[in-house]
Amino acid sequence: MELGGGGLIAARAGMRMRGRQQYRTMARMQRRRSYVQDRMGARQDFQPAGGEPVEEAPAAAASAGGDYTAELEKLAKLRDDGVITAEDFEAKKQQLLGI
Repeated sequence: MELGGGGLIAARAGMRMRGRQQYRTMARMQRRRSYVQDRMGARQDFQPAGGEPVEEAPAAAASAGGDYTAELEKLAKLRDDGVITAEDFEAKKQQLLGI
């Protein structure tokens, strides 16, 4: 840590200011990432914009039409494109299959 022209107090104030700026930058990046994911529809099945995961009953998901193959294909494409993780894919697949 270089004390420059202002001394120890100025150096500590500068460190606090840099820390706050880093926090604000990271918070802006996270908000932007969430906004982009919402716009792409990447979060709709796993995490709503409010941040709380949506729980569906497995029986309701299985009986909601019985055609879960199209949904699984869509999820597999999202996984292959890198939009969702393999863990998210497996969790949603188990939910759809009622396992």
